[in-house]
Amino acid sequence: MATIRLLRGDITEQSVDAVVNAANSSLLGGGGVDGAIHRRGGPEILAECRALRASRYREGLPTGRAVATTAGRLPARWVIHTVGPVWSPAEDRSGQLASCYRESLRVARELGARTVAFPAVSTGAYGWPLDDGARIALRTVREETQGPGKDEAFEEIRFVLFDQRAHDAFSAAL
Repeated sequence: MATIRLLRGDITEQSVDAVVNAANSSLLGGGGVDGAIHRRGGPEILAECRALRASRYREGLPTGRAVATTAGRLPARWVIHTVGPVWSPAEDRSGQLASCYRESLRVARELGARTVAFPAVSTGAYGWPLDDGARIALRTVREETQGPGKDEAFEEIRFVLFDQRAHDAFSAAL
């Protein structure tokens, strides 16, 4: 059974098999976690993202889906890019947010990754309420990695949270 850990820190400094990137659909970098991963990881990540856009994802990566690239100069082996939904008070998009975590774990499993580091997807610029985002993230990861009948694909799932507020929200949800 995978261990779930919460840590406050910088996701670009995690020595894990796979780091999950809260990407935008263009896959070409942006702000927040996405920008930090592209800056620290270097041009190799962007080159692979451009190749994905030129082939499989001409219209961009759909919300809730995930795809892997090299990690470039990051201390991880791979970056798994996932596009979270923008929060809407008028429409329930929680299924899309859960899909980000589920699809990222599916890709990690296919890669043979045993350790995975997640950010708090969609809780930054996309405006998802932190408490709800933490609840959805932890529930989905538990469903996918723990309990009877779950495979032993993962050793550790980390949630790397940028500030104390996010760490507190995830701690309360855990």
